[in-house]
Amino acid sequence: MGEYAVTVTVSPKAELRDPEGKAIGDALHALGWPAVTTVHVGRTINFGIAADSLAEAQSQVKEMCETLLVNPAIEDYTISVRDAPESALAESAQIGTSS
Repeated sequence: MGEYAVTVTVSPKAELRDPEGKAIGDALHALGWPAVTTVHVGRTINFGIAADSLAEAQSQVKEMCETLLVNPAIEDYTISVRDAPESALAESAQIGTSS
């Protein structure tokens, strides 16, 4: 069984209002970055998964997205699944934590 590192990136559908994205875009303009044209705020979900193959891992992650991680009525998502040794998964869990 292989270990895989997963990243799911979730964002609001482009045709829907994104008040948080608009607020950030307005703030960036006010702070001197008028070249910013579009801001969408989403979330990134990182986790490890054990599976017999890359295809099985991808299939499981897609099912997770459609069942729990994403609201398909208002959100789009992309999935990245890649080989990762167990030690890399433990290290990736530490990234971005604050003490």
